[in-house]
Amino acid sequence: MANVVFLPARAAAALLLGSLASCHLAKPADAPKALLPAPGQTAHSPLFEWKGANLTGPVAVNIDLGEQKAQLTRGGQPAGWTYVATGTSSHPTPAGSFRVSEKVEHKRSTSWGVMVDASGDTVHSNAKNGRDPVPDGGRFVGAPMPYWMRVNGAIGMHAGPIPDPGSPASHGCIRLPREMAEILFGVAEIGTPVRITY
Repeated sequence: MANVVFLPARAAAALLLGSLASCHLAKPADAPKALLPAPGQTAHSPLFEWKGANLTGPVAVNIDLGEQKAQLTRGGQPAGWTYVATGTSSHPTPAGSFRVSEKVEHKRSTSWGVMVDASGDTVHSNAKNGRDPVPDGGRFVGAPMPYWMRVNGAIGMHAGPIPDPGSPASHGCIRLPREMAEILFGVAEIGTPVRITY
């Protein structure tokens, strides 16, 4: 049985706020596993489709930066597809052939996140560690990147908002819908090939 997730128009607008140039989820613990249309709303295209549950063999990921989609195979057979949100023009995602080199279920960015003051209130919501000043008594808090799969240096695939399906939106990472990220994290292994093309 295939998993399909739809993104409601209002949910897309809500996800857009605060996440256009971000490479993270604001509150991953609160994120729903499936976004389905609310009563009275119309749905956009599905965000992903997974039909690899009954397939066996190694997984491979092919990401098309132009389409902002990834095609997934398992054992050489089509296993599904997903929208992704890759890097913007100011923070591009590199093209090339890579392999998953690290998997961390609960990871935080060491580069991007928020600055909080001594009370824990956010004073800068799109902070870069080492660039933006830390307020007195405050600290940098790295952005959560659940289901992290490193592919190239600081670039990886992870759960994150897809504010406008088909459009880049991250600091270079490859964001996946949360449920798809969880599925891929479960079936991908260290060494899984990830091909990124224009």
